[in-house]
Amino acid sequence: MTDPEKLDLNLLRVFDAVARERHVTRAAARLNLSQSAVSNALARLRAALGDELFLRRPGGVEPTALALSLIAPVGEMLGRLRETLASHAPFDPASSDRVFSVAFSEYAEVTLAPPLLARMAQVAPGCRLAIRHADRTNSDALLESGEALLAVAVLREPAAIYTRVMLMAEDFLTLMRRDHPLALGEMTLERFTRYPHLLHSPNGSRSGALDGPLREAGYPRRLGAVVAHLGAVPAILQNTDMVMTLSARLARGMAAAQTLVVRECPIAIEHTRLSLIFHRRFEADAGHTWLRRLLMQVAKAA
Repeated sequence: MTDPEKLDLNLLRVFDAVARERHVTRAAARLNLSQSAVSNALARLRAALGDELFLRRPGGVEPTALALSLIAPVGEMLGRLRETLASHAPFDPASSDRVFSVAFSEYAEVTLAPPLLARMAQVAPGCRLAIRHADRTNSDALLESGEALLAVAVLREPAAIYTRVMLMAEDFLTLMRRDHPLALGEMTLERFTRYPHLLHSPNGSRSGALDGPLREAGYPRRLGAVVAHLGAVPAILQNTDMVMTLSARLARGMAAAQTLVVRECPIAIEHTRLSLIFHRRFEADAGHTWLRRLLMQVAKAA
C-alpha cells in the first residue's frame, strides 16, 4: 500500500463522491467531471491502495471492506478542509451557501432557533443551520471534535481556549392544567409541594434549579416524572396532577398554545443564563463572526 501522504487529494474527492453516490456516473455529475475521468481516478486509487475499493453490482457499485473503513475518515478530512478554507475566505451572507453546524440545548432551540432561522432566511437565504443537542454532558466533546462550531445552553465556565458570551437571563413560572387545584387560591409552599412535579432533563438528571431552594426552605418536592423532551410536557400536565416549574418564556408559550395556565413560583430561584461558547480558533472566521452576532441580536430581542 502506498504512503498516504503521497495520495493525490483529487483522488480522495473522487473516492468520497463515489462512496456517497454508490454510482460512478452520478459521482461524475456531482464532481462536474466526465465518467471516464472518474473511472481513471478510481483506477489510480485502486493501484495505490492495492484494493478494488468498489465492486460493480446492478444499479451501481458496492464498497469493499477497505473502502467502508475509509469512508468516514476521508469524508471528515475533506469536510474539515472545506471548513478551514471557508473560514479564511471573505463571507457574504447574501450569496453564501455555508452550512453552520451548531449545538443547542432544547430550550435554546425552542427559544432561539425560530427567530434565528427567520432572520437568516431574510439576509442569508443560502445558508443553513444543522442543529444537534447540547448540554453540560456533551458540549465540551462537540466543540473539541469540531462537530459543533458553537454551543448554546446553560453551561459551566469553559476552558481558556474557549470564549463564553452570556446571553439572556431567565425567570421561572409554574405550569399546570386549567382545572388543577393550584390554579386558584394562595400558592403556599405547603400547597405547592403537595402535588407531584414534572422535570425536564434531557440527560436524565433528577435534580433541577428548584430543588435546592425548596430543601433549604424545608419543603422538598416530590418528582412525578422526568422527561427528556419538552414536546411531551403539555399532554402530561393536562392528564395528571403534576405541575412543572420551567422557563417563563416556555411556560407562557405552552400555556397559550395548549390551554394550560401559569402561576408565579412561591419560592425564589436563582436566575439562569444561556451561554454561547465557541473555540477561539473561530475568532477570525468571518462567517462564524456573522453568525455569532446574529445569534446575540436574536437573543437580545428575545
